[in-house]
Amino acid sequence: MNNLTALHPNHSAQFETLANGLRTVVIPMPWRQTVSLSVFIRTGSLDESSRLNGISHVVEHMAFKGTASRDCQRINLDAEAMGAEVNAHTDKDHTAFHIEGLPADLPAFVAWLADIVLNSSFPADELERERRVIEQEFNEFEDDPSSVVFQLLDRACYGQRHAAGRPIIGTRANILRFSRDELLAYVQAQYTASNVVVAVAGPVDAEAFTRLVEQFFGAMPEGQPNALSAPLWLGGMKTRRMAGSGQCQLMLGFEAPSLGEYKSKRHLPHVLAAALLGEGMSSPLLDEIRERRGLAYHVACSADILPLYGQFLIEGATAPAQAEEFLKAVQQLLQRQADGPLNKVALARARKQLQVRGLRALEQPARRMEAAAQELFNFGRLREPQETMAQMRAVTGAQVQAVFEQLLQPGRSSPAIALAGSVPQRARDCARALFS
Repeated sequence: MNNLTALHPNHSAQFETLANGLRTVVIPMPWRQTVSLSVFIRTGSLDESSRLNGISHVVEHMAFKGTASRDCQRINLDAEAMGAEVNAHTDKDHTAFHIEGLPADLPAFVAWLADIVLNSSFPADELERERRVIEQEFNEFEDDPSSVVFQLLDRACYGQRHAAGRPIIGTRANILRFSRDELLAYVQAQYTASNVVVAVAGPVDAEAFTRLVEQFFGAMPEGQPNALSAPLWLGGMKTRRMAGSGQCQLMLGFEAPSLGEYKSKRHLPHVLAAALLGEGMSSPLLDEIRERRGLAYHVACSADILPLYGQFLIEGATAPAQAEEFLKAVQQLLQRQADGPLNKVALARARKQLQVRGLRALEQPARRMEAAAQELFNFGRLREPQETMAQMRAVTGAQVQAVFEQLLQPGRSSPAIALAGSVPQRARDCARALFS
């Protein structure tokens, strides 16, 4: 074991690397009365071929349906008998399994998670039942314009040849087709120690926890770190009219730097620009679109910065008859920021909001554990929270204004546009005219 690293001096997070390449993270929170434990696997929809699209999500569901020694009912009872809360999620770049309960039960939690991660048997009868559950989840997704518009936006950004343009949940045909053998093969290939971080947050002794993880995960095959290729930005428009929808869901996406370029810090002005434009009720986006014009209940701006790609996103939902006005107002707001000068009060407000957001994340066990796992996956180290905050403070107003200038610059990569729900032809034409 090696690589013991401090995140910060007070209640510092620590990580160690086991002999097989698996990493443990301990985030001491001695004031907590409960403990949170998570296993993060560096595999998600980005690791899937078109034929396997959705398999990471199916594996996540099926992990709880039986192991070599316990059936589905026993797995559930063993966790709930300890009063524990259990959850899991699948994302584009990782899959995670979580359990939370009393600190005294931490050894049992490690054994419980190790069993479902390492020994899942994917019983054929359970797979047939779970297909129906996942299909209902798929139906809910397909019936929700706010979910569909995100799927359309990714497809507009990257197409469907690259996994970045395909949905995490996969396709209905794949959900109904995946076999037990395919699930087992996928886990054998992707669930290897070099792609796993086991993290805990709470009143925990770091050395004892690492020994515990080594006991249950130490025999996991090392494997090789999962390698992915960056997608090519395409841009363009995707729309879907959905019967019964009373609103037009809109999304605009612009290419942004990836987290993989973190050493250059090129993504930081985009993060600050997104906060300036659309974080909080006093931001230009919410103040103009919602407060002054009443065009939308929900409207937001964010910078989605991932290891392989980045997106500067503006989203909202409005009445179909107001969609054109919404789009024109957004374009005018972007142009206003690009023309400058930036409002110094708004820039200071955005910096402060990002600072508070970062500090609040440090107080949330789930957020801290996931952030630590992502940093180990992407950078191989844990960064000081103060490091990121200092880098953000160093971003200048000129750099932020340059982001808005680039978004509207002729000849740069085409924006991605997604419209879902009740989509008038006039809204499609207006979006194409303003942003294509």
